[in-house]
Amino acid sequence: MNEKLIYGIQQIGVGVDDAGKGFEWYGTRLGADACIFDDNNEATYMAKYMGGEPRKKRAILAMNLQGGSGYEIWQHTGRTPLKMKEPLDYGDLGINIAKVKSQNIQQSYDRLQSYGVTFLSDIVTAPDGIKCFYIQDPWDNILQIKEYDSWYKAKKHDMGGIFGATLGVSNIDANMKLFAGLLGYDQVIYDKTGTFEDISALSKGTEKFRRVLLTHAKDRKGGFYPLLGDSQIELVQRLDSKPKKLFENRMWGDIGFIHLCFDIKNMKKLVQECADNGFPFQVLSSESFDMGDANGHWGYIEDPDGTLIEFVETHKVPLIKKLNFNINLRNRDPHKPLPNWLIDAMKIKRRKF
Repeated sequence: MNEKLIYGIQQIGVGVDDAGKGFEWYGTRLGADACIFDDNNEATYMAKYMGGEPRKKRAILAMNLQGGSGYEIWQHTGRTPLKMKEPLDYGDLGINIAKVKSQNIQQSYDRLQSYGVTFLSDIVTAPDGIKCFYIQDPWDNILQIKEYDSWYKAKKHDMGGIFGATLGVSNIDANMKLFAGLLGYDQVIYDKTGTFEDISALSKGTEKFRRVLLTHAKDRKGGFYPLLGDSQIELVQRLDSKPKKLFENRMWGDIGFIHLCFDIKNMKKLVQECADNGFPFQVLSSESFDMGDANGHWGYIEDPDGTLIEFVETHKVPLIKKLNFNINLRNRDPHKPLPNWLIDAMKIKRRKF
């Protein structure tokens, strides 16, 4: 196989100070109650982003099985993870917001109100004409809840998983080479400059911005695409003031959104393409790396502002460990999606809180 495949966004890394509490919050509030893996191994490969040495950690991959991407809830266990000294201002350099899909925006708003979630806005209209609102998790990470029409199996819960992310950048055009080119987000939904009512309640949200919302013109295919679904990337550039780096003087894994991760096929081809286009891999695991009971090949590049972008070529997802019942992706046609019955079997990974 000579081509690389981008199946979709697999997850966004969420740095917290208690992974168990993080899983419970995302499971009960956002329906991400499937524990795909729970990994307590030492983080070694990422040492260059953690003060130059391996660090003890716990990482839980939580997913909402109605469709969408997951949350890798990540905690330093050998040290106290640091918060930002100053709160996030919209447009700061890094992952600002996780975009989470809703079947019914009013229902999602009302239900989250009943949980006492911290709201940053009322229901507003985004520049693409779609209704949304903004909330914070207990670690001050911002989530945009937005109506969206790409679902695996929309059932009783009003919300699904992640369908995209908002990244603060210093130069949108420089980032287009990565996201529109290498990663295939080649369709512009909007490219607008000015002030925006939908973000006015966010810190610095009344300033002037350029905002570009991207999606992929062609449907993704293969593997877990039916579950992950379509996705969007929003690039925002603050024009009235200088943005700060969200992880300046902090470690990877500290409080905040720590990476944006894509599920892919053909890591070798991707490594070469990224290098050829000026985005060399900064970290690359062994070809078969255990993540708890899951297994795959993964690595990281940086966007032009140093935001970490992860890629994972998944080899195995465990379902019933005692029976050695796994989803094995190594020796199957990479263009074909997994059968629905096998994706549906992941419901045994759901947890009750």
